[in-house]
Amino acid sequence: MTNPADPSPPSMQPIDPQLLEVAQQVFDLARAGDAAMLAAVIEKGVPPNLRNDKGDSLLMLASYHGHVDAVRTLLERGADPNLRNNNGQTPLAGAAFKGFDAVVETLLAHGADVEGASPDGRTALMVAAMFNRTAIMDLLIAHGANRNARDASGTSALDAAGKMGAADAQARLKAQDS
Repeated sequence: MTNPADPSPPSMQPIDPQLLEVAQQVFDLARAGDAAMLAAVIEKGVPPNLRNDKGDSLLMLASYHGHVDAVRTLLERGADPNLRNNNGQTPLAGAAFKGFDAVVETLLAHGADVEGASPDGRTALMVAAMFNRTAIMDLLIAHGANRNARDASGTSALDAAGKMGAADAQARLKAQDS
């Protein structure tokens, strides 16, 4: 709660430690994938796009930890599938990095931007290719991911797969060129 006697903006006023503890518990629910409790706290007024000090939203945490039911619950209650963290990463890129096919599919079904690149231009397809996540690559391409997109350094998904030695990803991307 803000201190009415403090003339500084609310963002500069100290945050009640009890409120911080409650917020931490909500973030822990997302990390643990507790869809039922996430639904309950959102219905009680917790914003579905609540973010921690790193800018990670509840959806980012649930996506990164592979909890498809929690992801679906958050999306159905208004979480933004394209909300980036402080590093400019999206929940889709996080799920692609970790290899969670069902989470990627759920995010895409709820409007995640398949081309939503990080500040350096890296797309979820590039991330999936780097880590040899061929099933996720197929999902992203089926949803319109640009196989020829390049990041800020000029690297494509095929280049990224090559740099990381992701042979299956390289073969899949080359086969789609023919």
